[in-house]
Amino acid sequence: MVYAIVRAGGRQEKVSVGDLVTLDRVAAEAGSSLELSAVMLVDGDKVTTGADDLAKVKVTAEVLDHSRGKKIVIQKYKNKTGYKKRQGHRSELTTVKVTSIA
Repeated sequence: MVYAIVRAGGRQEKVSVGDLVTLDRVAAEAGSSLELSAVMLVDGDKVTTGADDLAKVKVTAEVLDHSRGKKIVIQKYKNKTGYKKRQGHRSELTTVKVTSIA
């Protein structure tokens, strides 16, 4: 089984061909392809981690959809002072499908 660890959106994701991965928003149109930088490549028993070897590895993915994540509620409260603050946040996300690891 071939899989790769890629760096995407400040995190690292384990991907193989055909996987759907949700990343932080990528500036690309839906239907276009993008290249993800590999941190590690596993091909059966062979593990590639060297920077010069990984420069040759290409992990390509197709952008499927842009969406927004689940709402996160942030609340701050201080006892006996009457201080309350409430804030919300929704992350901008992109769903991609890994098409090839070469």
